Amino acid sequence: MRGEYKVPDGKLVAVDVEVEDEQLAKVSLFGDFFLEPDEALEDIVAAVTGMPTTASADTLGKAIADALDDDVSMIGFTPESVGIAIRRALGHATTWHDHTFDVIEPVSLDPALHVALDEVITREVASGNRPPTLRFWDWNAPLVVLGSFQSVRNEVDEEAAARHGIGVVRRISGGGAMFMEPGNCITYSLSVPTSLVDGLSFERSYAFLDQWVMGALADVGIKARYVPLNDIASEHGKIAGAAQKRFAAGAVLHHVTMAYDIDVDKMTDVLRIGREKISDKGITSSGKRVDPMRSQTGMTRDDIIAAFLTHFRTHYNTHTSAYTDTELTAARDLVDTKFTNPEWTYRVP
Repeated sequence: MRGEYKVPDGKLVAVDVEVEDEQLAKVSLFGDFFLEPDEALEDIVAAVTGMPTTASADTLGKAIADALDDDVSMIGFTPESVGIAIRRALGHATTWHDHTFDVIEPVSLDPALHVALDEVITREVASGNRPPTLRFWDWNAPLVVLGSFQSVRNEVDEEAAARHGIGVVRRISGGGAMFMEPGNCITYSLSVPTSLVDGLSFERSYAFLDQWVMGALADVGIKARYVPLNDIASEHGKIAGAAQKRFAAGAVLHHVTMAYDIDVDKMTDVLRIGREKISDKGITSSGKRVDPMRSQTGMTRDDIIAAFLTHFRTHYNTHTSAYTDTELTAARDLVDTKFTNPEWTYRVP
């Protein structure tokens, strides 16, 4: 059995594995990484040979790390990356190319409904009723979407929000507030089985699940980089933020919001954020706009989304899909019972 893992910003790690009596009987390790001294390759293989097939990537990585002398240099890969490749070979972990992704193009809905659809769709993926799904948001009304653990009063001037006709909803993932008016952001959600991030820490899974969009950004002329823990930036500053939620049922929600063209005066009137916090978003004074995607590409929002969809469809197996009536009904119920319920919104006052 063969497994491969491309280390983010690193090298390819591949293994061939043979199993006997639920143990790793034979392991061959290869790839385009660098390793000094050469003899350390034998030590890595010996460290995992005989280990149970149920061993986690962290356990396999620790066995490798413990077996190596201090003078060994692993360049472009890590002990844990070998563990991930082994887990993939054994079928415990999957790769992008092991799946066919449902792709749902933008549908204009109440933004609170999109917040609820994140939960509904990801639970559908966890239960096996949907394959992994990439969906782009579009919305017909303004909304502030708070991170799961943010304080309403610390983040939002509710009087200003009401004056501008902007509601407040709390999402299920952590991270910061999203200021959403029609046409001012590009937001997508990726719902995948946990097997796709098997063996990855939260930090590594952010970089891993953002890999595809780095290529998509390059297609529209933006040279982007991943900034731990959850930001994407270009040479001009931050352009996007990601958030993630892992479901015990066996799926991961990973969603990203990119600033396309935001009214800074309105945003700073509604959100209680200091000038030092918005300075990394491409603005330095009142009257400016947060517009990295528009100004850096010269493209319309619709054209950028179309380019992203083309990139994803070109690189992965996909199926064009749509929301089912059952999913929309479940999401509307969640909007009523949870996402517009003060008990949820103000759980952190």
